[in-house]
Amino acid sequence: MDHAADAHRTDLMTITRFVLNEQSKYPESRGDFTILLNHIVLGCKFVCSAVNKAGLAKLIGLAGETNVQGEEQKKLDVLSNEVFVKALVSSGRTCILVSEEDEEATFVDPSKRGRYCVVFDPLDGSSNIDCGVSIGTIFGIYMMKDNHEPTLDDVLQPGKQMLAAGYCMYGSSCTLVLSTGGGVNGFTLDPSLGEFLLTHPDIKIPKKGKIYSVNEGNAKNWDGPTAKYVEKCKFPKDGSSPKSLRYIGSMVADVHRTLLYGGIFLYPADKKSPSGKLRVLYEVFPMSFLMEQAGGQAFTGKQRALDLVPTKIHERSPIFLGSFDDVEDIKALYAAEGKKE
Repeated sequence: MDHAADAHRTDLMTITRFVLNEQSKYPESRGDFTILLNHIVLGCKFVCSAVNKAGLAKLIGLAGETNVQGEEQKKLDVLSNEVFVKALVSSGRTCILVSEEDEEATFVDPSKRGRYCVVFDPLDGSSNIDCGVSIGTIFGIYMMKDNHEPTLDDVLQPGKQMLAAGYCMYGSSCTLVLSTGGGVNGFTLDPSLGEFLLTHPDIKIPKKGKIYSVNEGNAKNWDGPTAKYVEKCKFPKDGSSPKSLRYIGSMVADVHRTLLYGGIFLYPADKKSPSGKLRVLYEVFPMSFLMEQAGGQAFTGKQRALDLVPTKIHERSPIFLGSFDDVEDIKALYAAEGKKE
């Protein structure tokens, strides 16, 4: 990338301009989706700013239990959740919100109701804040099937019904990766402009990667196919080089690296978590949607991840996602296991 040339580039593709260009391809579009995305982007900018101050917050009294005015200080994940809920409701374009932070779904007041359902994890990996590891926001957007009173069934749809999905990663830079169903694009926040600019157009994951990403601390509880796959990554029998292990433990950061460099990210079911650990609606589905849009695959150990039909809003699932060929390998191991049973 020619950074010197970039510094003098004057034709700036902001995320707003990008989404408006996409909208112009659909003459019947009313701009509701664009407005909704703008509110999500605003939430991401706020959280980015709050995360950047998190280390200082302790020092200058922003993160104590109560501050000098006697106001309760909020943990960053709670604060992020409130910001996203308020931003989404005030857009006037949403009807149901499902957040990782809230036990129940939020049904938007009829006076502010729109046709979109948003599922999100406002601050994924928040246990990593204090050690400076990248964390992020994950979101997915569904549309109401028709004009009826919203019910939970409107969000309990398979991932393949999502209209759009994305994540924003708060790391060395603030990066927003988005797909509206026509490929994947990455935007980076330019702090001097306060705008997300297109920096990674049309992201395509390599067909095969050299990296595997998994919490090996759970190895003693893994099932056969997962154990065999990881063994194969470390001790390949076909004369190829072993894969490198990279595991950050923050889903957004691990998936972001997988998307750009290729390879596979796995969070399998095990004896401790028989249904896996990651939540279907706002972790597994958005990331699987992005992977497929970038030419990769996502598999649960039983089926294509986006075909899964959730029955509860905080349901969990195992997940294997990444480069097409790498996920094919794990699918073959599960198929072989299935034949044995």
